[in-house]
Amino acid sequence: MKPAIAPPLSGLGLAALILAVGLGTPAAAASLDAKYDISLLGMTLGTANLVGGINANSYKIDMVAKLTGLVGSFTGGRGSGAATGNVSGNRVSPSTFAVTSASSSESRTVRMALDGNAVQAVAVEPPVDAKPDRVPLNDSHKRNVVDPISAFLMPVDGKGGAGAACNRTLPIFDGAARYDIKLSYAGSKQVQLEGYSGPVTVCQARYVPIAGHRELRPSTKFMRENRDMSAWLAPVAGTNMMVPVRISVKTMVGTAVIEASSFKVDPGTTASAKR
Repeated sequence: MKPAIAPPLSGLGLAALILAVGLGTPAAAASLDAKYDISLLGMTLGTANLVGGINANSYKIDMVAKLTGLVGSFTGGRGSGAATGNVSGNRVSPSTFAVTSASSSESRTVRMALDGNAVQAVAVEPPVDAKPDRVPLNDSHKRNVVDPISAFLMPVDGKGGAGAACNRTLPIFDGAARYDIKLSYAGSKQVQLEGYSGPVTVCQARYVPIAGHRELRPSTKFMRENRDMSAWLAPVAGTNMMVPVRISVKTMVGTAVIEASSFKVDPGTTASAKR
C-alpha cells in the first residue's frame, strides 16, 4: 500500500470514527478481501492475501503469503493458513486453525482444534526441536487463547471510546509457542486504499513471550525489549470488526512492514462464514 496519509487526527473526530466502525452495532455480515505487500528496509519481499466471511456470530478466514523476487527465488518462502470460529461481544473464540509454511530447506504444518478459547487438540509436523533453553509449555498455556489468524479479527463492542480497538491483549498460541501481543491506543490517521478511504486506529504493540520460545536467543531478548511495533486497524463495514491494514515491526535486520494495497469489503447478508 502506498496510502495517502494525513497528519494524525487530533481528537480523531470521534463521531466520524464511531460512524465508520459502527461502535455499538452488533456484527452483521460481510466478506473481506485484503491484499498486502511485505517489505523489509523499504524493499518489497512478497505479498499476502486475507480473505473470508464474517457473520453475526461466526467467521472463516483464509490467508496466503509468498515471498517473491530475488528473495523468493533463493528461499522459496511461502505459507497458507485458515481459521474458523465464533464471535461473542468483543471476543473471538476459534474453532479450527491450520497453517503450512515452507522454504527451500524445510516445511511445517500446524493444526489445532479449539473450544471455549481452549486448545482441545494440536498437531505439529515435524515437531519443534527440543532445546535446553526452550521454555516448557503446560496445559495452562493452551487455555484462554486465540490462534494467530483469528487474532487479525478485533471486535469492538462500543465501550472505551476511540481506543477501544487497541486497548487489549491478544493471548496467542500458535501450536508451538504462547505469547501475548499487548496493544495500546496511539492515535489515528486517514488512509486512502483501493476499497477503503477513511480513518484507521493506530495501536502500539508489545511482544511478551510466555512459553515455547528460546529464552537465550538474542532475537527473544530483542523482541521482548522492542518498542518499535505498531498496527493500523480499519473497520470492516457491516460488522463490528476491525482488521490490520498495516503492521510494522522493527527486527534485528531492519523494519519489516506488512501493508495493505487493497482492502475490499462487501457488507450484507450474502457474506458467508460457513465452515
